[in-house]
Amino acid sequence: MVKKKNTSSTRGKRKRIPVKKNSRFHIPKQITKQRVWRWALNISMFGIFLLGALFVLVYIGAFGPLPTTQELKDVKNPVASEVYSSDGHLLGRYYIQNRSNVSFDQISPNVIHALVATEDARFYEHRGIDEWALLRVFVKSILLQDRSAGGGSTLSQQIAKNIFGRDNYGPLSMPVNKLREAIIAYRLEKIYTKNEILTLYLNTVPFSENTYGIETASERFFDKKPADLTVPEAATLVGTLKASNAYNPRLHPKRSKERRDLVISLMVKNNYLSEAEGKEYQETPLTLHYNYLVYNTGPAAYLRERIRLEMEDWCSHVTKPNGDPYDLYTDGLKIYTTVNYKMQEYAEKAMQEQMKSLQDIFDKHWHNRQPWGHDEEVLKRAVQRSDRYIRMKDAGKTEKEISAAFHELIPMKVFSWGDIKTVEMTPIDSVKHSLRTLRSAFLALSPKDGAVKVWIGGNDFRFYQYDQVTASRQVGSTFKPIVYAAALENGVEPDKYYANEEVTYPEYDDWTPHNAEDEYGGYYSLEGALSESINTVSVQVLLDAGMANAVRLAHRMGIDVDLPEVPSLALGVADIPLEEMVTAYAPFANGGKSVKPYYLLRVEDSKGHVLKTFHQDEDSDEEQVISAQTAHIMTHYLEAVVDSGTGRAIRTRFGIRGDFAGKTGTTQNHADGWFIGYTPDLVTGCWVGAEDPAVHFRTLYYGQGARMALPVVGDFFHKLYADRSFASLRYHSFDMGDDQRLLASLDIPHYRDELPRKKFIDFGWLFGRHKDKTQKDNAQLQQQEDSTQSPADQEKKHSSIWEKIRNAFRKKN
Repeated sequence: MVKKKNTSSTRGKRKRIPVKKNSRFHIPKQITKQRVWRWALNISMFGIFLLGALFVLVYIGAFGPLPTTQELKDVKNPVASEVYSSDGHLLGRYYIQNRSNVSFDQISPNVIHALVATEDARFYEHRGIDEWALLRVFVKSILLQDRSAGGGSTLSQQIAKNIFGRDNYGPLSMPVNKLREAIIAYRLEKIYTKNEILTLYLNTVPFSENTYGIETASERFFDKKPADLTVPEAATLVGTLKASNAYNPRLHPKRSKERRDLVISLMVKNNYLSEAEGKEYQETPLTLHYNYLVYNTGPAAYLRERIRLEMEDWCSHVTKPNGDPYDLYTDGLKIYTTVNYKMQEYAEKAMQEQMKSLQDIFDKHWHNRQPWGHDEEVLKRAVQRSDRYIRMKDAGKTEKEISAAFHELIPMKVFSWGDIKTVEMTPIDSVKHSLRTLRSAFLALSPKDGAVKVWIGGNDFRFYQYDQVTASRQVGSTFKPIVYAAALENGVEPDKYYANEEVTYPEYDDWTPHNAEDEYGGYYSLEGALSESINTVSVQVLLDAGMANAVRLAHRMGIDVDLPEVPSLALGVADIPLEEMVTAYAPFANGGKSVKPYYLLRVEDSKGHVLKTFHQDEDSDEEQVISAQTAHIMTHYLEAVVDSGTGRAIRTRFGIRGDFAGKTGTTQNHADGWFIGYTPDLVTGCWVGAEDPAVHFRTLYYGQGARMALPVVGDFFHKLYADRSFASLRYHSFDMGDDQRLLASLDIPHYRDELPRKKFIDFGWLFGRHKDKTQKDNAQLQQQEDSTQSPADQEKKHSSIWEKIRNAFRKKN
């Protein structure tokens, strides 16, 4: 009998799958894939939900308000205010960020092409957000960990980041900021055209060395406008955007060229250049025309600082259309000055060259000795004036701690005429170096209206901020012309002779003036005494003029500081700023009319609208302070200083021809050297000295105005007249009037051993004191004078006349 199989025990039971020992539970591959995709889908949906929720939160302002449409329409960068010369050259900027704006048509297409090819190749195709670029970055950077994927931000997004910045939101900082930038970029694209966005970007982005905007960067590295940039230059600047310091063409030229060539390759790839053009440009060497112009360097730095302080005050009182006061550092004002760029440039070069030579002489003059000798107070004062000492004192350091710090070697930069040196030096030695360094200042203005053409306040604004043009210094003999003018205005006649003798003045503490060369005897005319700077005569002239009259006239001519009414005023014991001394000489060249210096012409807003015009009425500040006749006589006297007196190096050393008048000045112990010289078109003045009057030349040979200050003025005019655009100035003549009697009256000997027996020319007509003398009387007196003169006197007189004629022809050629 056959047994039947019992199927009931296995029915409904699943077939067991054999499982290997010690193995995990096995899941079929199909089921595993389904679960992974389901898990990924859920995660993605959740991520999208979170991203969408985050987007909504950002959009509604949960993380801070987004800029409104109106704010985006009004968006602007903080723009530096610019200072210009009268002939349109940029002198400098005032800024928080060194930035300037340009319009699209002021930017070379080379810059536009380089920028789009490098930073946003699909710029003309997207609407502020490049989805394909974002996808590329997501895949390559996040999934494949490929750092060469580039950035996903469009130019519009970068603008949003540059203008509105990024905030810290903790772990959400990156997504929140990216979403904010995307929303702002989209809105920007709806408001602005593509060209406007490119312009906004190029005016916003920072280039190397903290230069903001394409114009500032173009001027810094290539000394040209953005419209003139070549392909290699444009590629160089665009290349710095990736890493402004790493690709700085000045600091890292090799790296910068490699980056530039990559930018050119991208321009080829995006069809902005042909293969041949790209290869040609890549073979071009990296060439810079570096122009380092920041707030404390560049032309007229001292004047720009003076203007900055004035404009800060002006801005605080003038409001914009929206009611806010103007901001000098962000509103992009354009400030136009009276400064002549070339004149300023020539003056700065002349000062550098002449002061370097003088400093070399000074250092050899003292050799290893200290100019202040054993007077330690001089060094102590200098230390206590130093910034380092003041900072340490403010920090609560003791004198012992300060002294120790001043004797430690540290690396530093020090000023030297002609160069800036990087050295290791102790602070105490740097103070000594500064004490030994000669200082100088120079000013030039128009005698017609007072417009400042040149202003140099010191050696270098980076090292010495004190403006020597406005500093009061003892003026020496440069004050004498004011004394002589006062004498002429108060009754002293131009042909008067004075005895050159030592005189003691009991009423003034038995004071006895001395001449520089200690030579006495004979008689000097006013012209002779002034041209040879005879001290003994100058004091007598002051007393004849009246000290109160001289002081009063000095103030009317432009000197504002208090002046002592003492006889030594004739020798220039007063401390007067260079600015006021140059101003006081202007009436001599301006027919007796005074002027007030000014240097501002107008201020415009960033769009070119004139906000303020200065000095509209050129005649408003003029005053007839001396008669035209006195001005002519004084100019004739001061021409003699240059032709044959203490200022003759203007003619002999620097070869300056044409009408030129001036006066040297030297102060006590040779501490200060001065020269003020003028032509029909310019009044110039130069002061040279040291920080402390105790530091000076030991002898008069070098320590006089003719060797200290005159060379700067002489070299300035030499450079100026060598320029064809200024050469015509040398042919301009002083307006001396047509009255021959005035000119004839000045043709008298400078010096006489004895006084003439009779005066044969009546000068009363010059100053309103008419006398009853006819031409016949004058002729008779002339004959009597000639008959009583010795042959030697007559020969000396005729020699003087011929000398005058020779000098006249010499200076005109």
